Amino acid sequence: MLYDDADADLQSFIHKFLSMKMNSGDEGKVLKNSHDPTEIQVAGGIGVLDSMAISHEVQSLRVFTATWNVGGKSPSSDLDLDNLLQVHNQSDLYILGFQEIVPLNAGNVLVIEDNGSAAKWLSLISQSLNKSAYINYCPLKRTNTNTNSYSLERKCSGSSSIFLQRTSLKSASRSFRSESRRRFKSCNCPIMELERKSYGRDSCFACQKSKSNGFEDPSSSEEDDAVVDARAAVPPGKNQHLKYSLIKSKQMVGIFVTIWVKKELIPYIGHLRTSCISRGILGYLGNKGCISVSMTFKQTSFCFVSSHLASGEKEGDERRRNLDVIEILKSTQFPKICRTQNANVPERILDHDRVIWLGDLNYRIALSYHETKKLLEQNDWDALLNKDQLKIEREAGRVFEGWKEGKIFFPPTYKYSYNSDMYAGDTITSKSKRRTPAW
Repeated sequence: MLYDDADADLQSFIHKFLSMKMNSGDEGKVLKNSHDPTEIQVAGGIGVLDSMAISHEVQSLRVFTATWNVGGKSPSSDLDLDNLLQVHNQSDLYILGFQEIVPLNAGNVLVIEDNGSAAKWLSLISQSLNKSAYINYCPLKRTNTNTNSYSLERKCSGSSSIFLQRTSLKSASRSFRSESRRRFKSCNCPIMELERKSYGRDSCFACQKSKSNGFEDPSSSEEDDAVVDARAAVPPGKNQHLKYSLIKSKQMVGIFVTIWVKKELIPYIGHLRTSCISRGILGYLGNKGCISVSMTFKQTSFCFVSSHLASGEKEGDERRRNLDVIEILKSTQFPKICRTQNANVPERILDHDRVIWLGDLNYRIALSYHETKKLLEQNDWDALLNKDQLKIEREAGRVFEGWKEGKIFFPPTYKYSYNSDMYAGDTITSKSKRRTPAW
């Protein structure tokens, strides 16, 4: 779902988006081009100060966005994400949103957040995006003993991963960052770039940490420090060879978002911030809600909203999802990190030039199970779409007014039996447990 607040000469080139069903059970909508990633035009500041005016040129940025509800299943070490990520297209920016990366049980929701699956997903994503860094490197595999020791397998595939000791998600994330990411600047405002050059400094002196004045350095609040079993990492000494670098990852219970960028583009990214909104149990817990990421690429601001909205297919449940969206838009506020005078750094979702909303929105088809199945057998997507709750609510102006969604020409992606092409309802006889297919 796209919201574009830019000027007419900077309109996005958004073509067709489709959802990709994986062997996961159910999943949300995927914002992705049918053949290529989304190509978005951005304003690129050249960084030349001429009578206090900044010259601009318009450039294209290839953005790949995908979402996957993995149904509480942890990925296996041999899962290949090449097809999902369409790595042959070599997008500039990858934004991946996951839902239910951990089972939504009381322990994960109320007690301690389990970050183990998040580390595994980071490893698998890096293996697909950075094939060359893994060539001829072997993983550590557990020995067939009663101890927790590991042995090194000498014969292995190039895309295998290394098994590490327990560490923090923050530490694990550092393994997937190139050296250029470690020199990442929180602010890349054009005027600051000139001042940096004048003072010969590598960092933005105007964006130092100063919480007393309401400003926050994002580097001080990066990934959570929860303990995880980091099952994989980039081979030692290979960071400098990474083609794509992890610039942000964030988890809230089962919601997980991760952003990767070509390392040569890192100097053009700034103002990277996150905001989490919980909309789960009692409207406060994190089993439902969203993680939003704000950033600038050159002189264009982006916001990516990765959400998991209220579930349920009873009549009226769509209003709960509408309320989730309204509250997310109303309550999301990004921290102030730029102290550049008169800098136009957005703090709200709709203030950005480009906004992409992805995730498991949980809107259903307003038909009975048997009516839906009949239309599915006829491949009548148009008839199904006319009963799609999200389409109905948007056209009525009750939610996502002014947003654009790509053409849907594929069958509903919810809800499949795990690791199969069969809808879960095909094998369930109980009407109370059977779920009607939906997007």
